[in-house]
Amino acid sequence: MPWKRRVFSLSLDDRKAKLVQSRKRPGRFELSVDGIPQSVVSMVEPTDLEYAYTRHIARAMDAAAEPGAPLFTVHLGAGALTLARYVEATRAGSPQIVVEFEPALYTAVVDALPLPPDSDVRVIFGDARTVADAGLPGEEPSTVPSPPSRGPGAAPTGSTAAAAEWVDARFTVVDLWDAAVIRHRVASQEFYRRVAARSAATGVVAVNLLDGHPFEYSRRQAATLRSVFAHVAVVLDAEPEDDEGPLGNVVIFASDEPLDIATTPDLLDAPRSHFLHADPLTSWIGDARIMTDADGTDSPDPDDPLWD
Repeated sequence: MPWKRRVFSLSLDDRKAKLVQSRKRPGRFELSVDGIPQSVVSMVEPTDLEYAYTRHIARAMDAAAEPGAPLFTVHLGAGALTLARYVEATRAGSPQIVVEFEPALYTAVVDALPLPPDSDVRVIFGDARTVADAGLPGEEPSTVPSPPSRGPGAAPTGSTAAAAEWVDARFTVVDLWDAAVIRHRVASQEFYRRVAARSAATGVVAVNLLDGHPFEYSRRQAATLRSVFAHVAVVLDAEPEDDEGPLGNVVIFASDEPLDIATTPDLLDAPRSHFLHADPLTSWIGDARIMTDADGTDSPDPDDPLWD
């Protein structure tokens, strides 16, 4: 099998990407781009998730349908397809769509670490905002400009999909990183409205962020998602009141139906993370402004001295 190699140097036009297999845990790979860790995936046991934020999202996926039942899942941002592999392992044959901006990276990852042969994972190559803004039946497509493409790179591997097939998603993972930063055009109210329009009535959206005290960016994101969806909850791995705490992952869940992680908080992994919902979430958001295309900001840069 291709993944028996320990190190894969992935061919990209202008960046360096690597997949490195753990010496102590065979079959476990870390994907890094320009030295920045992006994903960890186990080819031996895809349900063994390294990062806490992926475990939080996985538990919400577990609750989104009966055990083993298909779950139409959309992944905005591919990485090493950690959560796509999780869905396939727990809900074999589930239809899944991945939206990925870098065809060369996706192709290199899938060539090195193939998906299960019977999986139904298809990819749309393109900018997530442009794909989200594409017209649905009866709509006119948006004219929001898209960023320049990184180019096709290697010939794409795997089955492809069209933007029109992203409709009635039961679960959507928004994990859109440009190196270590999330660009504001894929974090605005206008963007989330398009994600909502492509979600099923009971669909759940999970947004992965990186932030630290005073969580200004995350609070704005929570306010923004609350302006689009009826139910929102936030999971923080860091202590929300620790003004010297480290930068860490923040996951925001949103839906127009009550969230399972709010009605059954024991779904979250131990040790329990900090969970904010209803009145505590309102208090935490405070006067944070909704983020729009006109006044949005990129996510905090982890290299900023503020986080030292």
